[in-house]
Amino acid sequence: MTLKKTALFLALSAMSFQAFGASDPESTLREAMQEAVTVANTSPGGRALADKLQPILERRVCFESMTRRAIGPGWREFSPAQQDDATRLFTKLIIRSYSNKFTPGEEPEVKYLKGSSQGPDKIEIPTSMLYKGSRYSIVYRMENRGKWLITDILAEGVSLIANYRAQFDELFKRGGVNAVMDSLKKSVADT
Repeated sequence: MTLKKTALFLALSAMSFQAFGASDPESTLREAMQEAVTVANTSPGGRALADKLQPILERRVCFESMTRRAIGPGWREFSPAQQDDATRLFTKLIIRSYSNKFTPGEEPEVKYLKGSSQGPDKIEIPTSMLYKGSRYSIVYRMENRGKWLITDILAEGVSLIANYRAQFDELFKRGGVNAVMDSLKKSVADT
């Protein structure tokens, strides 16, 4: 288990539940983290946890935006149906990849640091998490789209989107849309 994958799982699980009544992003993060830990602790982990988290994460994370930005300029060459399939696959890949990093009963300690505005309705909220004796620096990039949604996560300074973008750019250059889609399908099948 790599530190970055563990940190990204923690970041995703922190936003996994819609925080009712939370009107600001920090309150949303705080409430969501507690709810995510509660659900994760009642799940055996792995795919079972991923299955429980997926519908909830889909309400808190803007996976369409993340997929589009991760694929980059090649996104314009995807048909609408391929864009939908890519988003569905990318969503499943992210959730499955990181949900198996959680150990039920191991709760992270989270310190929320001062957020910084990145423009109208955009904010970055840094956190410091202690999990299983290791400390992680995680920054949530969020946008207010009628409710606060994650649009990127930086774990230990590495952007989730940028990490996948490097992979998808190379695939797209070698084989276009089909290469990206084939890679997504294989990755989801392997997780």
